[in-house]
Amino acid sequence: MVTAREIAEAVLDPELPMLTLADLGILRDVQETTDGGVIVTITPTYSGCPAMGAIRADLCGALGAAGYAEVEVRTSLSPAWTTDWISERGRRKLADAGIAPPGTAPVRPSGPVPVTLGPNRRRLSCPHCGSADTEELSRFGATACKALWRCRACREPFEHVKEI
Repeated sequence: MVTAREIAEAVLDPELPMLTLADLGILRDVQETTDGGVIVTITPTYSGCPAMGAIRADLCGALGAAGYAEVEVRTSLSPAWTTDWISERGRRKLADAGIAPPGTAPVRPSGPVPVTLGPNRRRLSCPHCGSADTEELSRFGATACKALWRCRACREPFEHVKEI
């Protein structure tokens, strides 16, 4: 018998559909209740993530189809999600899909996040050809968590999941 956790772990992220919620690291807890229901706790990639409604609906749909009459999806903002929570399997899936996975998230002190303006000098390896001769085209891609890059060697554009 498939458990509620296994069902929830298999739900795909609507913005990065090559990743499951488990791959992305946003699935925090799954508890089956004594009355045949289930409580799922998730953490959004950031507090304004527009995909949360779709994720909630997909979890309810998958668990409901498996026979769970009552499905409650809770959101936990603490601790805040970080790209370090993306599994190694998830990072491989991103690269296989032509999206540069994030590096290690920066360590920041608690409190307000300082804003620094200046050129981005970071280099990424192209997920298509492996070249390090890449350039950032836009800090903001199709979703707030991605940036748009281009490889100068193979000329292919690619997205990069930003470190958070």
